[in-house]
Amino acid sequence: MAGALQRAWLQRGPLALLLWPVSLVFGALAAARHLAYRSGLLRSEAVAVPVVVVGNVVAGGAGKTPVVIALVRHLQARGLQPGVISRGHGRRGRDCREVHPDADPAETGDEPLLIARSTRAPVFVAPSRIEAARALLAAHPGCRVIVSDDGLQHARLRRDVEICVFDDRGPGNGWLLPAGPLREPWPRPVDMVVRTAGAAVPGFEVQRQLAPAARRSDGAELPLAALAGRPLTALAGVGRPEAFFAMLRSRGLQLDRCLALPDHAALDTLPAGLERRELVCTEKDAVKLWRLRPDAWAVPLLVELEPAFWPAFDRLLDAKLSFPHGSETS
Repeated sequence: MAGALQRAWLQRGPLALLLWPVSLVFGALAAARHLAYRSGLLRSEAVAVPVVVVGNVVAGGAGKTPVVIALVRHLQARGLQPGVISRGHGRRGRDCREVHPDADPAETGDEPLLIARSTRAPVFVAPSRIEAARALLAAHPGCRVIVSDDGLQHARLRRDVEICVFDDRGPGNGWLLPAGPLREPWPRPVDMVVRTAGAAVPGFEVQRQLAPAARRSDGAELPLAALAGRPLTALAGVGRPEAFFAMLRSRGLQLDRCLALPDHAALDTLPAGLERRELVCTEKDAVKLWRLRPDAWAVPLLVELEPAFWPAFDRLLDAKLSFPHGSETS
């Protein structure tokens, strides 16, 4: 059913038309919440440093986390101490906690753990992003910029720079959930749009490609070319598993079996029949799978934003850094 819905969201066909009346209710609720913030009935709250939100307006993921990692590394290269906040989708519990690189992904969520391991920046998760931001600043007072992984619709946290990410689906059929993929109407004001080449929206282009080598839990690496011709099972619990499988095949890998799991799947136990198979997976899945199969090969996804993105981003951020309380100037 999920696959049928994803396909229906690409055009205004019979299934989308059937669901369209329900989308009007969804839109009315979203509009009422937006009006509550604009009128002051609900209030956005600020923190003492600039907040950069990286999110999307479509359901099902659009590749936000690799963009977050690229932003954090850029800020680190500039000498700015960034921190990251996230809701921690798919995790157990609703507490606010710091995500350490050796944490249990069931307690933190897979994407926050991947960010912590990839960047070594402080990462906090909580159902409320304002709570996560305040906890991060209390624990790491040297932090100068907070990057929020997702949260365009989390209006309670005031933000200084909004970056909306699209994959090649763009805004789909342009309708709201459940008739279309949109969480809120598009277009809507944002500071920057990042898009893959096939997305029918204007913005800064991002190139996504697989890293040239896969990596095991012990840090050992193997060129993808060395995996070509070997019978492999590919596993992916991401928004669009088939896109990962297609990228593997395009690099010459022979996939005897592809196991598509729900996004943020827990992987508490190994799926049946994989005990003796040679496995390849995404980095996001590896933070969970390595506890069961440390020999699984994780294939990182590399992103490269067009060169014009970085000076444009720096200009937006520097305007906020010039004030002592970035978010309070928004």
